[in-house]
Amino acid sequence: MYKAIILPLAKEDIIEAAHYYNEKQKGLGKRFTREVRSKIEYICTNPKSVAVRYDKTRCALLDVFPFMVHFSMDEKQKMIIVSAVFHTSLNPQKWEKR
Repeated sequence: MYKAIILPLAKEDIIEAAHYYNEKQKGLGKRFTREVRSKIEYICTNPKSVAVRYDKTRCALLDVFPFMVHFSMDEKQKMIIVSAVFHTSLNPQKWEKR
């Protein structure tokens, strides 16, 4: 099993989305955060089951919310580095600037 590191900008992505969903419906932000956490746990267990999308970056689609977890792997350290959690409608070039 791999260990996950969520970079600060990815944490901001999660917080912003959770706030947005809480404004839409009370408790929905918490549900979003739980789903992100669950997907990251899945990635840590099965990182190679997620396809490479950009160069060495893999993207895992959340099950309910239209977001993708962008991450890379460090095989030697057995680490997953989460660089972004973006809505699927955003331009992919936005995350590439990270």
